Amino acid sequence: MSQGIEFDNVEMRFGAFVAVRELTLEIHKGEFFSFLGPSGCGKTTILRMVAGFIEPTGGSIRIGGRDMRGIGPNRRPTAMIFQNLALFPLMKVWENIAFGLEVRRQNKASRRRRAEELLELVALPGQGDKLPAELSGGQRQRVAIARALAVEPEVLLLDEPLSALDLKLRQRMRAELRAIQRRTGVTFVYITHDQGEALNMSDRVAVMSAGVLQQVDRPAALYEHPATSFVASFVGENNRFPGRVREVADGEAVLETAAGPLRGRHRGDLEPGAAATLFVRPERLRLGAAAANRLSVPLSHRSFEGSFVNLVAGPVAGHEVIVHLANSGDLPELAPGSAVELSFAPADAIILPPDDD
Repeated sequence: MSQGIEFDNVEMRFGAFVAVRELTLEIHKGEFFSFLGPSGCGKTTILRMVAGFIEPTGGSIRIGGRDMRGIGPNRRPTAMIFQNLALFPLMKVWENIAFGLEVRRQNKASRRRRAEELLELVALPGQGDKLPAELSGGQRQRVAIARALAVEPEVLLLDEPLSALDLKLRQRMRAELRAIQRRTGVTFVYITHDQGEALNMSDRVAVMSAGVLQQVDRPAALYEHPATSFVASFVGENNRFPGRVREVADGEAVLETAAGPLRGRHRGDLEPGAAATLFVRPERLRLGAAAANRLSVPLSHRSFEGSFVNLVAGPVAGHEVIVHLANSGDLPELAPGSAVELSFAPADAIILPPDDD
């Protein structure tokens, strides 16, 4: 079983401070949905409101169409996984998993049977009699997921559960979390500041900034078509060229920048003379003058990352220009300080106005 979540003009105030402002959003039943944003943007506050640990100061939250106001955490169809996992160190793995069932007064045989089923689900068969300390970090993470699933929640809330793991383990756990969500069909609501996690696992992502919902979209659409300058800057890496709009026509605009006039697509909200910024991804820049937008910048340094070579040039108007190039084996040798000729297509760039305060 799973349920969707509806936020209707939800606000959360702590005195004069507004942590979440006018949030209206629907999370679909059975969806893997992520809230992405920097620390302090309101994403954990949203999770705590869904769980019932705090009540919104305005608006309403509905799970499965039912208004949650006044319903405590123990009576909501939710379960939550915290950053520190909070496993009981002196309980065996199966007892940790079945703890919620024990609270519900299920007998030991049925608790053990359910724990073994869930160990199979999270790919830990035969590990039930171990203590948590005998497991790896990734295995303990899966035990925490199994424990949350034991009470058959309709919504599983995950508060940056991978943040304490090393890089390779985090990458592996992303795939495992997504696979578990698909097998169970439970609605997952995931909180993270890690863009790679959000883009890799989610059906849709909501980007938050200072308590305000900036954009909700599929990961690829969020990356390729940011709605605001904040989203363009925060999601993935981007080169930025500030300037003023010279002309607007046919879905494209020309921006006068410190690197010269540059052309890119826009969202229909630009006027000649207005301040704006052109964003272009490092992987969309090319060596040479093959595309319409061209610039010549001094090379600062280059870094080798195996399958990729990163060039860092500039700065231009106070910003470095970063280029990601595939290590094809035929890249030219470029000395620091030498001029680098770069180009990119207008379709690969987007011009956005400044964000509102």
